[in-house]
Amino acid sequence: MAETTDLSRIAVQEQQLFLPSFDYEVAWRLGTRLRDLAIQRSLAVVIDVRRFNQPLFYCALANTTPDNAEWIRRKTNTVARFLRSSYAIGLQLELRKTTLLEKYALPSSDFSVHGGSFPITVPGAGVIGCATVSGLPQRHDHELVVEALCLETNRDFLTLGLPALAT
Repeated sequence: MAETTDLSRIAVQEQQLFLPSFDYEVAWRLGTRLRDLAIQRSLAVVIDVRRFNQPLFYCALANTTPDNAEWIRRKTNTVARFLRSSYAIGLQLELRKTTLLEKYALPSSDFSVHGGSFPITVPGAGVIGCATVSGLPQRHDHELVVEALCLETNRDFLTLGLPALAT
């Protein structure tokens, strides 16, 4: 089952992809990495890197819409609430055949469990923010953020990335 496999790998990603520190410079570097990857691949995405309630990097690339910014807000709210990636929360709910509204009374107007927002963790401080992408299918949004975090932390994306889906 792809959901279970992805959940297991996301748990490993969340444990291993932490930053030794997180400040304006690190946020800019991470955001720029995301932007560079997106431009190299001609991806239409919006990128947001933040401490909770404080945007530190924001970029909207060509062919995105204001709706992408709204997805960013809702995905970010999910990470801030659960301190886990938005994709992990969505997969957990899918496996349990429930929704944010049913389980937590959280409206979809303010929260989204689509992939693309990943927690920024600093040892000793915990989850203090997130990096979020919107514009691709949710699994790809998630993977783009993970790839950039792997580059930032000198981790092997081929080892930490989600497994290829069977076709």
